[in-house]
Amino acid sequence: MMSGRVVILGGGPGGYEAALVARRLGADVTVVERQGLGGAAVLTDVVPSKTLIATADWMTTAEAASDLGVRPHAAAGVAREAGAHAVDLDAVNTRVRALATAQSADVRGRLEREGVRVVIGDGRLDGPTAVVASGADGDEERLEADVVLLALGATPRVLPTAVPDGERILTWTQLYGLTELPERLIVVGSGVTGAEFAGAYNALGSEVTLVSSRDRVLPGEDADAAELIENVFRARGMTVCSRSRAEAAVRTADGVAVTLADGRVLEGSHVLLAVGSIPSTRGIGLEEAGVELTAQGYVRVDKVSRTTARGVYAAGDCTGVLPLASVAAMQGRVAMSHALGDAVSPIRLRSVAANIFTAPEIATVGYSEAALVESGAKYLTATLPLGRNPRAKMMGMQDGFVKLFARPDTGMVLGGVVVAQRASELIFPITLAVSQRMTVDDVAASFTIYPSLSGSIAEAARTLHHRIS
Repeated sequence: MMSGRVVILGGGPGGYEAALVARRLGADVTVVERQGLGGAAVLTDVVPSKTLIATADWMTTAEAASDLGVRPHAAAGVAREAGAHAVDLDAVNTRVRALATAQSADVRGRLEREGVRVVIGDGRLDGPTAVVASGADGDEERLEADVVLLALGATPRVLPTAVPDGERILTWTQLYGLTELPERLIVVGSGVTGAEFAGAYNALGSEVTLVSSRDRVLPGEDADAAELIENVFRARGMTVCSRSRAEAAVRTADGVAVTLADGRVLEGSHVLLAVGSIPSTRGIGLEEAGVELTAQGYVRVDKVSRTTARGVYAAGDCTGVLPLASVAAMQGRVAMSHALGDAVSPIRLRSVAANIFTAPEIATVGYSEAALVESGAKYLTATLPLGRNPRAKMMGMQDGFVKLFARPDTGMVLGGVVVAQRASELIFPITLAVSQRMTVDDVAASFTIYPSLSGSIAEAARTLHHRIS
């Protein structure tokens, strides 16, 4: 293995995981980060959003508890009144920001203990073998490098006719400054981010309108899962405007007005723009250094995260591979292992598990049903509603299912979907089955706890046994 000088632009999951690998392989490592260690994933995206959603989950659970016979102490024996629990959003967001700051400090401490140098400031390439770092005081430092990793991340995409002001017109990075719960929140965009925040604020007590330009929410996800979530949203009082494209958002005297393409105007107290992200790749010398970008501005990489410039690698959201912290971290680790001469295997995207933190959650791994249909592949599928699962009944879970896809000849597990509370935990057995090329018989023959939600995974596998040709 070779040692050398590694400079990493960006301290998010792709950057800091790469830094740890590079240090263990003997490299001299410097991380240049603009916001703080952990990047957007820790400071404005994954950690804060999932912390907020955890509070919303508690509210959802509390609302459902009356079905289990749980009543407020003062009202024992009588029907539970609506509004028995209320959210102090200022306190919630104070906790969210504190946890994000603490996590960022933990990441920085870990890197520094490992001997990684941290530079807080902006960075740009000066050719493929050097980075110029600019601190807050304006001082510049040139960092020579044998290997450069670009872990630049992405920023929320905004509409020129809906410019965020941080008060009423918001991106998801600006939500954590709110001190009061939005009375009437309009969420523009029904992808993962829009669906997660729409569900969370609905549970926290806001009146929510979700604007979707497509036929249904979560258009890129499993159709059965998306339909279930949309039905749950509507049942919980959310207004879902399908096939409705937002054209503009402006401040009004006491809120916002969102104009749709068909001329309708939606009135609300706040609007959240969740219309995707753009990679943070422009204006920092990438193309001048020989780093090729796609038409959308993403860094073009191969399966070991190399860019088109010798010695320059890239990881995370700036590559457009998969916008997941776990994928960014794996890309960063693979990049450093490859660059520094360690054994490495290309990333297998088929074994990447993903989760949508709605209530219930949607977890997926492997081939989706849409991909299987599009490719013309033959497959078997089995779906079991969790309403039949004894543990789910005990927990009062009414919405959810387990779905498996398998090859009809060998029974090899091709993928799966879990819609349930904590689906992010339940997907792991299916992830193992996909990554280890297990068959449905392998899964079916494995013991599960009775009663358990995971028992439905084994049961779904058993239903496919007799259908294998």
